[in-house]
Amino acid sequence: MSGSLLFKLKQWARTLKRDVVVVYFAARHPETPLVAKCLAFLVAAYALSPIDLIPDFIPVLGYLDDLIIVPLGLWWVMRLLPESVLTDSRIRAQALLDKPRNYGMAALFVMIWFVLGFAIAYWFYRR
Repeated sequence: MSGSLLFKLKQWARTLKRDVVVVYFAARHPETPLVAKCLAFLVAAYALSPIDLIPDFIPVLGYLDDLIIVPLGLWWVMRLLPESVLTDSRIRAQALLDKPRNYGMAALFVMIWFVLGFAIAYWFYRR
């Protein structure tokens, strides 16, 4: 795989990630038409949900549904949105995605889950 193709795929993935957040904000916008709002909630929920129509462990088809359903759903919702809603949602999404990440808090939560898992395992071992 050439570097140029890999770069394009990474850019496409970033755009999809941003568009999912844009659709989420658009679904909550008061000027969004009801049909677009319902479809936006469905698309955002499907994109962010760990549950797929076709499970990912099924070869090829498991990832193919994500590569087709999510982009088509995003495209459809964005076509139904008024330009003002789309612009406002893009600004809000970019502001959210540009926020710095707090890796210290992430490490703290990982440690909490690790300690909790160890405590549960120890409790089962003692029983």
